[in-house]
Amino acid sequence: MKTIFVTGGAGFIGSNLLIHLHNTYSDYHIVNVDKLTYASDLAYLKEIEGSERYTFVQVDLVDRNAVRDLIQLFKPIGVFHLAAESHVDNSIKGPEPFVMSNVVGTFNVLEECRQYWGQNNLLTEGRFLHVSTDEVYGSLGETGFFTESTPYAPNSPYSASKAGSDLLVRAYFHTYKMNVVTTNCSNNYGPHQHDEKLIPTVIRTALNNKPIPIYGKGENIRDWLFVKDHCRALDMVFHSGNAGETYNVGGYNEWTNIELVYKICEILDQKVGNGPEGKYSNLIEFVTDRPGHDLRYAIDPTKIETELGWQNTQNFDRELGITIDWYVNRYKK
Repeated sequence: MKTIFVTGGAGFIGSNLLIHLHNTYSDYHIVNVDKLTYASDLAYLKEIEGSERYTFVQVDLVDRNAVRDLIQLFKPIGVFHLAAESHVDNSIKGPEPFVMSNVVGTFNVLEECRQYWGQNNLLTEGRFLHVSTDEVYGSLGETGFFTESTPYAPNSPYSASKAGSDLLVRAYFHTYKMNVVTTNCSNNYGPHQHDEKLIPTVIRTALNNKPIPIYGKGENIRDWLFVKDHCRALDMVFHSGNAGETYNVGGYNEWTNIELVYKICEILDQKVGNGPEGKYSNLIEFVTDRPGHDLRYAIDPTKIETELGWQNTQNFDRELGITIDWYVNRYKK
């Protein structure tokens, strides 16, 4: 049985990916390596917690000795590296944890994998998938899309720390010929996302009849991707992507923040129906915009579609409804 690591496996994307991998590959022993920060929750993994093919280990990737011991113990043949600090607002308030987790943590896993795989003649067989974000590319204008050749132009401490980790991964391919691949994805949505993110925040505040905060005029545009479609993409890139390559994963699904918030409010009106004066949208409140707020993100996923055969299968109305149902049930408890 092959052992693979999923770092950040108790987080939003990580937990969805871990369940997908566990239920798809019966020959994998999956080790969930997670620090268990405020954004992690092992409850997301209850359906597999008793499996003999699943192991959880609490480790801070900034602790290189702990990373080394973990790799020596479990001897992984592959790593899905998702562990990261990811909330832009938090990176503005305090950037140091982002540099430590996203840059130093990534370096520690990369370097210890390189040493272990190199010593055991596994440098080309071992596979390291680094999961990143479209935010490393900066902000788009009204037209155009991010491609794999778009120059990096990060505008927040979060995106800068992710850009730094991306470049480390690139260097390990070109310098050491390490078997790495990188993905840069658009905004994910779906079950298990932490309460601080946009969609959960809208649902939570609406259900509590509190103001729904919208930065600026709500004109910022994001390309939304259902988390399970993203997990299928990560699966494909890990198993079939070409070493040293980057694959962008997007949803062809652009919405301004204010359009999305109104859409969520309309669905909540139908599903719950307890908004003020009959409409949850009456709770919308515009607040001071965040510093360095990128105007628009949108990804061109042509490369992963043509080279690996991935297709975005999401039906946004259906998947957004599934997501809202999950949070309504969560917040009612």
